[in-house]
Amino acid sequence: MKKTIEANQSENAYLPIIKPGDWVGVKHGAVRQTLIGTPENPMLVTAFGMETPDSFVFLMMREKEKLNLGKTVENAFDNLDALTFDVRLLPSLDNQGVSANAESFSSEMILSKKHMNAIHKLIGSQSLYVSIPRRSVFLAVSAEASEDVLNKFIYVHLTNWQDDSFGNPPITDKLFVVEEGEIASIVSLD
Repeated sequence: MKKTIEANQSENAYLPIIKPGDWVGVKHGAVRQTLIGTPENPMLVTAFGMETPDSFVFLMMREKEKLNLGKTVENAFDNLDALTFDVRLLPSLDNQGVSANAESFSSEMILSKKHMNAIHKLIGSQSLYVSIPRRSVFLAVSAEASEDVLNKFIYVHLTNWQDDSFGNPPITDKLFVVEEGEIASIVSLD
């Protein structure tokens, strides 16, 4: 396995992966960017991983002797932009919401201005609420949707956050406001 990883390890092999701030890699030197919180006290981070048949191998600070870490991180975001996702309008949200669940990096779409702008266009809204409660779970809804639609969206978000029956690791119980393809703010539901 180690030889396979080393053979595939390059500045072009990684993708961003969103992890909670208490993820073990934070303490063990994973290359990361703080998404929510501070570098000293992160609540949510973006790490960088290479997918292998059995798991993810994360980019570590010690790799700086072999790889240009800045270029590797830049390429990881380019790799995310290059992925395609099966984004579907949701009739249950009056077609004002979309999902892209069960795809390996669907949660990370929130980090891609390209993918988020496509969702703005599909929904026809300049402002979105985005839910990424668990790995491989992505939901977005128009921020201008009716109260009924928004309540359904929040219900689905909270249900996904609490339901670990599929084995998807948790990411966050927060909602994101996305405008012009980028995260504008975070909404806490507590």
